[in-house]
Parts: sequence; C-alpha cells; structure tokens
Amino acid sequence: MKIPLSRFAHGRSGDKGDTSNIGIIAYNEKHYPILVREVTAERVKAHFGELVQGKVERFELPNLGALNFLLHEALGGGGTLSLRIDAQGKTLSAGLLAMEIEVNDGELA
Repeated sequence: MKIPLSRFAHGRSGDKGDTSNIGIIAYNEKHYPILVREVTAERVKAHFGELVQGKVERFELPNLGALNFLLHEALGGGGTLSLRIDAQGKTLSAGLLAMEIEVNDGELA
C-alpha cells in the first residue's frame, strides 16, 4: 500500500548557499529500513522535479534512524539571491514528508 512518508518519519531542513539539507528521521527505529529502501536520492530528486537543478546526495545515519539529503542547486541561488518564497529551504522537509512510499501491511505495526 502507498502511504505518505510523514506517517512514520519527521523531518528538518535548512540551507547552505544554494544547497538544501533535509534530514528525515524515523519515529521508530524499526522503520529505518523502510526509509533506506524507499527514500532514495533518485526518488527525492523526482519528487521535487524542476525545483532541484543539481544532484541529490543521500547519507545514511543508522545510529540515528535517519537519512540526510543534500539537494544541490535547489534554492534559486539561496538566501538573498533567490526570488523564491522559501529561499532557505525551511519548508522542503515538509514537502518531502508528503511523498508517498510503498509499504507492506505488517511493516508499520
């Protein structure tokens, strides 16, 4: 079944120049393998579409039950250079938490 990522994870995002940083953290450590399997760099890039002009890098943090993503060229120049409403990427984690992922019936129990 498909469910939004927000059902079992929370997120935090920020910026460094034109790169957005998004951390996705499982509410429960047993759900971390679902994050690893379903939330790939390719899927994150596809989810944000043209908003991310550069590459997306994924870093696994198993001791925290989290994934960290760097979205390069995602902020229209960043900070004071960008005309975007969210030039610092503070809302991008909420956008990623809306992404639907595939889970098996027993995985969320």
